[in-house]
Amino acid sequence: MSRNFSVRRDRPLSDGVVSLRSWRDDDADELVRCFDGEPAISRFLIMAPQPYTHESARRYLDDAARKADDASANEFAVVDAPTGGLLGGIGVHWNETRDIGEIGYWARAEARGRGVTTRALVLASRWALANGAERVQLRAEPENVASCRVAEKAGFRREGVLRSARWSERLGRRVDFAMYSLLPSDLS
Repeated sequence: MSRNFSVRRDRPLSDGVVSLRSWRDDDADELVRCFDGEPAISRFLIMAPQPYTHESARRYLDDAARKADDASANEFAVVDAPTGGLLGGIGVHWNETRDIGEIGYWARAEARGRGVTTRALVLASRWALANGAERVQLRAEPENVASCRVAEKAGFRREGVLRSARWSERLGRRVDFAMYSLLPSDLS
């Protein structure tokens, strides 16, 4: 199966409601507006610094470009298809043999509860499977009910809980992750 690990800037993935496109340098200010001090982002995206500054956004955008260049990950801006307004982000991180993609996602506060993250997850996971993934997986804190619901609505199966999987500096404790997966056979 052919593996096209990039999305052309002039041809984003889209279902007509949301589109996934490459991040651009001019997204930095909007990233700061989405992340800085936002309670759910602060709680559940433990890798995102708080406060979230323009420098934080620049580091993220530079890192996303580097990962796309070395084909270790594909990070996408989730945008409103008709207007191009930023709704969130989603990324596929590949294992060394690029047959397993792990997805992470987030939505800005104003976009939550509208189904846009589920749509983005469907687009990204189907894209990963079409580009050679034999398994697409994601982890979400079990307490993050909305994120778990997104995975389930997109057709992912919950496999179990990875107990005490990561230390959260902000929470001052280790956190669990629910593990979800999607296989090509799940789409048959």
